[in-house]
Amino acid sequence: MPVTGVTADRRREAASVGSYRAGIIGAGFMGSVHARAVRVNGGEVVGVVASSADRSAQAADELLATRLFSDVEELLSSDDVDVVHICTPNYLHHELTMRALAAGKHVVCEKPLATTPEDAARMHEAAEAAGRVGAVPFVYRFHPMVREAREMVRRGGLGRIVLAHGSYLQDWLSGPQDDNWRVDARLGGATRAFGDIGSHWCDLLEFVTGDRITAVSARSATVNTERGASRSAVDTEDLVALQLETAGGVVGTATISQVSPGRKNRLFLEVSGATSTIAFDQEESEKLWLGARDGSRLLVRDPDTLSAPAARYARVPAGHPQGYQECFASFVADTARAVAGQPVDGLPTFADGLRATRLADAVVRSAASRTWVEVPQ
Repeated sequence: MPVTGVTADRRREAASVGSYRAGIIGAGFMGSVHARAVRVNGGEVVGVVASSADRSAQAADELLATRLFSDVEELLSSDDVDVVHICTPNYLHHELTMRALAAGKHVVCEKPLATTPEDAARMHEAAEAAGRVGAVPFVYRFHPMVREAREMVRRGGLGRIVLAHGSYLQDWLSGPQDDNWRVDARLGGATRAFGDIGSHWCDLLEFVTGDRITAVSARSATVNTERGASRSAVDTEDLVALQLETAGGVVGTATISQVSPGRKNRLFLEVSGATSTIAFDQEESEKLWLGARDGSRLLVRDPDTLSAPAARYARVPAGHPQGYQECFASFVADTARAVAGQPVDGLPTFADGLRATRLADAVVRSAASRTWVEVPQ
């Protein structure tokens, strides 16, 4: 019997994902997350390049790579690497991406795409000119309940959107003893808390509502002015308080913090329309709150009851929790489909990465000037 319809489509999708051959640059936490996402989709981690030859060999073993690379140049010149995943400190993103694109590779680059909007624009333009896929892991888009929220807004289920607010709160840098390369502006860029996690919140807001932030008013603070055993001076912010306006006339607020004790990774977004409100909490990602004057409901992730665009991202049955790593797996699966030339709805690309750097730059300028700043569109 010939294979037709939905079954044929799914088999073609599976084939495109299974032929995904990745080279990973950077072997920290994010490198391991990317590697697992590649493998769970049936792709191949061809090789890994880390900070030294010894670390590269160790990472190749840990991440189940199929071969060893001595350095970045060997990885980029390899014919059996189709997609390069860049999971390095931020200041290296631009150089490595440009080299990968020049070598004819598709690129997945961690966010922020670059430390300046100018570099991000060059990366986006280079990917477009080369005809290569450039993707950025704004992976919270891939929670099924986020897709459900987006579909509700698309269908007009909330009425005219009037308000958006929320926060992204973490505590991993809450103490002066806590330190990381991201704290250093030379390695991570001029903005840390907003560039690292505030960018996720803004991306989620624009993705769910389809509306773009046009102006921001920001205040930032560095709570721990010295960090680590050496008591090094800190030149990046710990928190940001943000006001915003959108093209559609929505006003909103967001609080971004990496110094909120007890908050591990709380990305919270609430959007109110004229008739209903939706609220999503990443730490309770199996649920979506839907509120109205005459009653409220708590929707749970169930592929049998979700809209088709949301159910597509439900990787396990209802009652079997899925989370961050599954989001990454869905992101890589959609990247693989884009590489294979298939249409994909909602894949975060270099255009979205450029957008995030422009927002971050506007936030930095607003905090410095203590004025409203327009965001380039």
